[in-house]
Amino acid sequence: MAKQDLSVTAKLINGGVAGLVGVTCVFPIDLAKTRLQNQHGKDIYKGMIDCLMKTARVEGFLGMYRGAAVNLTLVTPEKAIKLAANDFFRQLLMEDGMQRDLKMEMLAGCGAGMCQVVVTCPMEMLKIQLQDAGRLGEASASAPASCRPHSVGSAPAHKRPSATLIAWELLRTQGLAGLYKGLGATLLRDIPFSIVYFPLFANLNNLGFNELAGKASFAHSFMSGCAAGSIAAVTVTPLDVLKTRIQTLRKGLGEDSYSGIRDCARKLWIQEGLSAFMKGAGCRALVIAPLFGIAQGVYFLGIGERILKCFE
Repeated sequence: MAKQDLSVTAKLINGGVAGLVGVTCVFPIDLAKTRLQNQHGKDIYKGMIDCLMKTARVEGFLGMYRGAAVNLTLVTPEKAIKLAANDFFRQLLMEDGMQRDLKMEMLAGCGAGMCQVVVTCPMEMLKIQLQDAGRLGEASASAPASCRPHSVGSAPAHKRPSATLIAWELLRTQGLAGLYKGLGATLLRDIPFSIVYFPLFANLNNLGFNELAGKASFAHSFMSGCAAGSIAAVTVTPLDVLKTRIQTLRKGLGEDSYSGIRDCARKLWIQEGLSAFMKGAGCRALVIAPLFGIAQGVYFLGIGERILKCFE
């Protein structure tokens, strides 16, 4: 039992380390993705590079890391839960020795996606408000105070919001449900992502399995994670766009609010067309590919196991 507990702890450490390293590397691209997805018709940014250049010019280098503190705080439990849950469900569903069963692998991925949203939903809810604040600041006309649900008291419109302020205001006015706004959209995105990602990664990684080492090499695991991550990310981009729009509380002048997933999809289709569902697809692939490449690389290097050995 002690050995099993050690294994679980190591998996949690691996997931946490991978998440911290990955988020630090790719967060500016994630910020660009959020801002591009939230553009309604009148574009402030022409693309990812234009968005990053304008952000750096107007808000400085640190402006590209708006919301990073929330991610860095919560990405450890989020990635740890995701990777550990997938391993748990794989072992549970394939304990009779089946090595390659696509249906079971997809079910395991589904279970991992369902488990992670406990952390993912509030994390992204707070992160999106912070990331999108700069977009509204750059717009020629921003939303009136009445349209800013997380504005507090007489705070000036240009005052930068903080994760603590937003979280407190949501809890005070809407309770715990406020932090879980967009839960359905988050599930709708993360479950299909995990169903695609984990089986695809497992099969790609298995192609580089080394019998002498008992696992794939770091380079192969990294590339398998990048490939599987980018494919899964692009596949679910339309769902990510819906989630981002629904979770954004503060709207610019003329921007729609949404009552749910169907309402958001309908308005997006009518007003912006089919291409709007793929907004930020390139950014998302560039974020997810290295993020999960690093995650799987760290996981297969066994950094968690090495750290725990130091305390034995």
